[in-house]
Amino acid sequence: MKTDLSLRDPFADLARIDPFRDIDDLFGGRRLRSLFRNLPETPQIRMDVKEDADAYRVKAEIPGARKEDIHVEIDGSSVSISAEMRRETEERKGEDTLCAERYFGKAARSFTLRQDVDEAKAEARYENGVLDLVLPKRAGSASTHVAVK
Repeated sequence: MKTDLSLRDPFADLARIDPFRDIDDLFGGRRLRSLFRNLPETPQIRMDVKEDADAYRVKAEIPGARKEDIHVEIDGSSVSISAEMRRETEERKGEDTLCAERYFGKAARSFTLRQDVDEAKAEARYENGVLDLVLPKRAGSASTHVAVK
């Protein structure tokens, strides 16, 4: 007696499905990829946070921002940094822009520390695209705004 039994994987065909193939074909493949590659990058705040016995020290990279456009908010152990980068609008007659990769817009970053911050003693300095924060530790919490020097 001969049996023709075989195992069939019902999900095998799904592995071969490419849901974006039709969209990619619609836009000509390369054109779709180049469209997304040319979108402006979202501004980001990259930072390092260090802790010693007395304070937290934060170095945040915010290139392209003016110190007047940087805001630091402290609420207990929560810290929020936001900044607005503006595009220069200088245009000259007879000049065409061939490439524009610099970004502009609003960037924000929030984080929570292990211990509350003494808002009255907090310091913020901005120089050469880097925001330096010194956030002394303390118990208790109250919301405050830190002026950037």
